[in-house]
Amino acid sequence: MDLMQSASLLSRPAEEFGNDGLVEEMWAVKAMDHAEIYFNLLTSVHPSLLRLTPYDDQIHQTFRQDFPDLKIDLLTDDILKSTKAKLSWRQFAEKFNKLEDYSYGTLLRADASKEFSPENSLLVVRIQFLAIEIARNREGLNDEVYRKFRPPPKIITRTTAVTD
Repeated sequence: MDLMQSASLLSRPAEEFGNDGLVEEMWAVKAMDHAEIYFNLLTSVHPSLLRLTPYDDQIHQTFRQDFPDLKIDLLTDDILKSTKAKLSWRQFAEKFNKLEDYSYGTLLRADASKEFSPENSLLVVRIQFLAIEIARNREGLNDEVYRKFRPPPKIITRTTAVTD
């Protein structure tokens, strides 16, 4: 199955698939691709300059109103997926249900100071990822990752043509 077929399949209503292992595998691949692209962005552009959506300001303001005391430097499934947290996140997510892909499964780094790895990844819905990463970018928590994992600058050398 090619990428275009996979993408069109993933846009179909979930009820059509039941518990299809192939669909779950395609979602996992899509989530990993998203994580890789985001991390490359995070280490290429200073986090304070990143805009993840046209609604970053609204997402951040609503996130901090709804979760004023949530520490986002180090997260766990217990923090994000307790019974109480699930209810709060569901109410938060519904405020952004017009945002494309707001409920898609997405990988989030548990520890903001580290790169993505199987041990440092949590599966969350996209709006949780956006709210937490926008806050990490604005509150300086992704600065360390930017410094630590930023690719070295390319050195451009001048060459001169030799003519006879």
